[in-house]
Amino acid sequence: MKFDYAKAGVDIRKAERAIGTLMSIVKYTRRGLGQPILLSHYAGVIDCGEFGIAITTDGVGTKILVAIAMKKYRNLGIDCVAVNVNDLLAIGSEPLAMVDYIAMQKIDEEIIAEISRGLDEGCRIANITLVGGETATLTEMINGFDLAGTAIGYVKKDKIITGREVVPGDIIMALPSSGIHCNGLTLARKVVEASGLSYFDKFGDKTIGEELLTPAKIYMEVLDIIKECNVHGLAHITGGAFKKLKRLRNDVKFVIDSPLKPQEIFKFIQKLGDVDELEMYRTFNMGMGFLILLPEEEVNKAEKFGAKRVGFVDEGEGVFIRDLRID
Repeated sequence: MKFDYAKAGVDIRKAERAIGTLMSIVKYTRRGLGQPILLSHYAGVIDCGEFGIAITTDGVGTKILVAIAMKKYRNLGIDCVAVNVNDLLAIGSEPLAMVDYIAMQKIDEEIIAEISRGLDEGCRIANITLVGGETATLTEMINGFDLAGTAIGYVKKDKIITGREVVPGDIIMALPSSGIHCNGLTLARKVVEASGLSYFDKFGDKTIGEELLTPAKIYMEVLDIIKECNVHGLAHITGGAFKKLKRLRNDVKFVIDSPLKPQEIFKFIQKLGDVDELEMYRTFNMGMGFLILLPEEEVNKAEKFGAKRVGFVDEGEGVFIRDLRID
């Protein structure tokens, strides 16, 4: 069977339309202190005088099903911090704190303890405090459990990075991902399950399940890059993958002509599921978890922090991986 994300059960376009519907209905905005100054980006920002307070929310998705099968839960806590903190970083804000939400069919203290250890490790990496949270028992509503979080950060209002300064001639640089992160797991799981393989089957020096559970990287080096470089745009490669570049600008052409080499897990999924190259770059980070867009003269400074040149911004429109248009 030839797989794609929609056949696996996730229709990105339908999800985007649903978000559009929500935003078209929920229009009320606060007046005075706390009124919004950025909406519909990686994070929203509200006005707090000299500074903006950035806020974002996300969960770890169906990676949980792999964790349940493997009975390994710790890394989910790191993932929960990562998916939220990375979105804060993607507008140039420094993360401050977060809260978590764990909904369970039946409370399991051992699972909560393991997730909490991961949350603590993620908070240490991100230099944030878990200031609270909620644990819900939803016996009649949920099978297993779900994990999500909400994080806040701060940024000077004149330092918010939205991508509006991106211009043709800018260079696209990438920070390597740690693997599959938290997006595309539904497709990855369906491919593994349909092949007759088990999460316990060997994959290099790990099992397939252990590889899929590798925690998402938390890209704190982005703060150093922002301090040292004139950054025009930032992109956290999550759901929708490289189409996310269009959040920055719609009227330029993004060309990734020298993509980083994807980790073996991506090649494995692509071959096992006969997944098109186009679908892979629309679904997964493909080894590039965070993108930085800046002028060519800033490239050498960004390289000191591990960023690699992968492409450029050109006249035109669209998102391209080499000659493959993905948007």
